[in-house]
Amino acid sequence: MGFFKEFKEFAMRGNVIDLAVGVVIGGAFGKIVSSVVADVIMPPLGLLIGGVNFTDLVVTLKAAGVDAAGVATPAVTLNIGNFLQTIFDFIIIAFAIFLFVKGLNRLTHLKKQEEAAIPPAPPAPTKEEVLLTEIRDLLKERNGSTS
Repeated sequence: MGFFKEFKEFAMRGNVIDLAVGVVIGGAFGKIVSSVVADVIMPPLGLLIGGVNFTDLVVTLKAAGVDAAGVATPAVTLNIGNFLQTIFDFIIIAFAIFLFVKGLNRLTHLKKQEEAAIPPAPPAPTKEEVLLTEIRDLLKERNGSTS
């Protein structure tokens, strides 16, 4: 029973849940960036360099053929286009995360500046100070009434 209780405490800890949410959102964000790169950035870039579709850019090491037994063998290729696509995806994702973190740091810095600009509230008087204030007020009242 202790094992399951310990696991439940671990799984419900705030950091684990935050991490899980971050992974799911990161996966979705990666798909969005991949689509932006593949569907928006790469076609015009390919057009600029002569109509090359980067995903079709391959280097054939061995052409497809038929072996001596009559079995078709697939071509052996280096898929350089997919590699370039992945590099562009990474660069764009890294840049987007950099901008996000930079903005978050700026907001945190501004919040710290605002907190520093607000002077702290004066501390509440201690019991001794309250008692001394009451004694002073009583003495003023007594001296004021006898005068």
